[in-house]
Amino acid sequence: MTRLAQTAGLNDIQREILSTVRDFVDKEIIPVATQLEHRDEYPTEIVEGLKELGLFGLMIPEEYGGLGESLLTYALCVEEIARGWMSVSGIINTHFIVAYMLKQHGTQEQKDTFLPRMALGEVRGAFSMSEPALGSDVSAISSKGVKDGEEYVLNGQKMWLTNGGTSTLVAVLCRSDEGHPEGTAPHKSMTTFLIEKEPGFGEVRPGLTIPGKIDKMGYKGVDTTELIMDDLRIPANRVLGGTTGRGFYQMMDGVEVGRVNVAARGCGVAQRAFELGVSYAQQRHTFGKPIAQHQAIQFKLAEMATKVEAAHAMMVNAARKKDSGERNDLEAGMAKYLASEYCKEVVEDAFRIHGGYGFSKEYEIERLYREAPMLLIGEGTAEIQKMIIGRRLLEEYRFQV
Repeated sequence: MTRLAQTAGLNDIQREILSTVRDFVDKEIIPVATQLEHRDEYPTEIVEGLKELGLFGLMIPEEYGGLGESLLTYALCVEEIARGWMSVSGIINTHFIVAYMLKQHGTQEQKDTFLPRMALGEVRGAFSMSEPALGSDVSAISSKGVKDGEEYVLNGQKMWLTNGGTSTLVAVLCRSDEGHPEGTAPHKSMTTFLIEKEPGFGEVRPGLTIPGKIDKMGYKGVDTTELIMDDLRIPANRVLGGTTGRGFYQMMDGVEVGRVNVAARGCGVAQRAFELGVSYAQQRHTFGKPIAQHQAIQFKLAEMATKVEAAHAMMVNAARKKDSGERNDLEAGMAKYLASEYCKEVVEDAFRIHGGYGFSKEYEIERLYREAPMLLIGEGTAEIQKMIIGRRLLEEYRFQV
């Protein structure tokens, strides 16, 4: 074994892409990540480097200027990037989800308009479901889009937009009652609107305001914002797919692949925590020998490595299931749940191995310790994943009287 989390069955192109990304992470991200994170500074140079590597178009079809790669290839790249700095993987993830939703559900005009520029990183994506008062209860959204001639007028407040300030295209889920009579199930009266805007903060187009960045415990560098719509007018051809009432399903499809992405991020952060822990354990001496030679530390390293391997295997399985065209909400939910929980545990064990130095901002593990909690809630909390898993298991193992 050369290192943990190896993936069997990759072709030469996949291996070359991953090798290139890993080299970029080691040379361009890890050396500057902690410094940028402590300053809460957007990683402009890193993002430009990722654009040059073509990662913004990794899963966009070749006909639109992308690389046309699989979800598995993308997830493995995200794993490598998160190993360097999780915030950078978040910048890629939200862009990827919007591109995926366009590819799967957009009209031909929408694909032709956005995908080529998204592949180059010229158009950068963000997506928005959550609102200040609802959390995981997507059916309770109150933001609304009302048709007015050849336009829609959008009003409402959205929350937790990754890339809210730097993005130029936001997919926003709103309620739209047009064509859906009173009493229609909430998830059948939602629509995804594609909102084009200028990057930055404040009023970024008439009727659309992006307040300043939300100050977070971790996951810094990337901008996380609110989005406020006040009589925002957009043309009717910016309804994703051209038909109202399909937004919930479109968003859930995007979130499903997003959960594979979050699982990959958990795997990457856990790998880095293990690398830091196993390295420090061989340098730090107590009682006349490296602490790695103490059985208690060896047990801890064994548990950490096993969790890294298990999470990686589940993430790869979920990605491959989606790539096969099969339903993968069960596998994605399991992978996201396990990888995020194991990530938290592996990071904490690495933190403990560092002892008092782990509490110092001088050491990288301090940053990982603040970043890991975001994975517990991103793309659905552990409790939401358990609900998804439980319901799917009951479908698969339905008791026959």
